Amino acid sequence: MKIHLVINQALQETEIHIHAKEYNDQIEQLMKQLQSTQVSKMIYGYLNQEIHMLKIDEIYSIYAEGPKVYLQTDEQEFEAKRKLYELEIQFAKDFVRVNKSTLINLNKIASIQLATIGTTQVLLDNGVSVHISRKYLKELKTQLGIGRGY
Repeated sequence: MKIHLVINQALQETEIHIHAKEYNDQIEQLMKQLQSTQVSKMIYGYLNQEIHMLKIDEIYSIYAEGPKVYLQTDEQEFEAKRKLYELEIQFAKDFVRVNKSTLINLNKIASIQLATIGTTQVLLDNGVSVHISRKYLKELKTQLGIGRGY
């Protein structure tokens, strides 16, 4: 990979261009990292007609139920007005998808319970247990730096 930096005083804001032969996992991960550094560490949550500013480190999980997306904190669940995949991209550095409808905060994992095939669970610091789909288990292990190759 080659990295080029061009300083241009005429630019109003920083632009990042990626030139690649093909779109692959490495490019996708790079884009996620770049996007996650561009965003705030806060997110809006809605509860009873009130808008709450939530810090990312207060959120244990983000999950979808039907068309609605919820932000789970230690004491409350707030509704998010964004799609799950948008939040996954925005907070790729802090959250990882563990099943089709759930993202968990990597910093809130208490333990991973590896049982028989198909019943792997992650236990969060708030005591909530979340099912890990086999499809997403490898990515979780990679994000945590566990498993083969570590």
